[in-house]
Amino acid sequence: MAAANPTLRRRQLAARLRELRKESGLSIDEVAQKLLCSPAKISRIETAQRAASLRDVRDLAAIYAAGDATETQTLMTMAQEAKQPGWWQQYDDPDVRGFIGLEEAATSITVYETCLVPGLFQTEDYARAVIKGVLPRIRPDVLQERVETRLKRQELLFRESPPRYWTVLDESVLHRHIGGPGVMRAQLARVVELAELPHVVVQVVPFSVGAHMGLDNAFTFLQLSDPAVPDTVFVEGLMGLIYLEKPTEIEIYREALESLRAAGLDPARSTARIAEISRSYAE
Repeated sequence: MAAANPTLRRRQLAARLRELRKESGLSIDEVAQKLLCSPAKISRIETAQRAASLRDVRDLAAIYAAGDATETQTLMTMAQEAKQPGWWQQYDDPDVRGFIGLEEAATSITVYETCLVPGLFQTEDYARAVIKGVLPRIRPDVLQERVETRLKRQELLFRESPPRYWTVLDESVLHRHIGGPGVMRAQLARVVELAELPHVVVQVVPFSVGAHMGLDNAFTFLQLSDPAVPDTVFVEGLMGLIYLEKPTEIEIYREALESLRAAGLDPARSTARIAEISRSYAE
């Protein structure tokens, strides 16, 4: 049996503890008083921003009168599994560790990009050029580590039960010269190759569309199999990843995806367009 995904377990535990608190009729402030801690700690546990210790879980289960011993043990097991290291825990950026953990657990991943080929599609040379371009003073050893991590992430597209992966690319992605003509030619050919996988869909939003809902906002939309864990949108910037989970936020991005899919070329025309532009890059 595959090991439990620690990032998913933390979110499952957070969702269950939040549900139990609401069922008990207690506010976050009231729970914090009983647990002799700050309300911020309870809030961070319930939003999976902070790992819950086994003692915290045991005490919270008692406060919520959480059913029988079986319920408490289930919660304790979740807390233990949430502390197990995933391969991505060695990564030096905690924001990215959380993202990779959910990416690994997702059943559906939809990516919209305005400037770059998505990380799961990047060739080694393209990834190195992107990372070096964004972080020009990065140490060579850290650069190599990040390139290797990006390539390892791509293994999930080839595992036995891969997630459904749908990427929508603004046409500008295809024309932004990164790493030189040879790198771009190989990179776009790689996108065409991956688009042939049965669980992968690639669409291009052509320049002719003009202004659209994703014009200034690249993002990743993740869905997981557990209905207790909310859909999550990630928006990446210079200050790291922003995690969006509120229903109102998710609905805005869901609407944006529907609009972008409708505006984009169909998959066959999209791959033909990518292949055409790939051939235009001289070696």
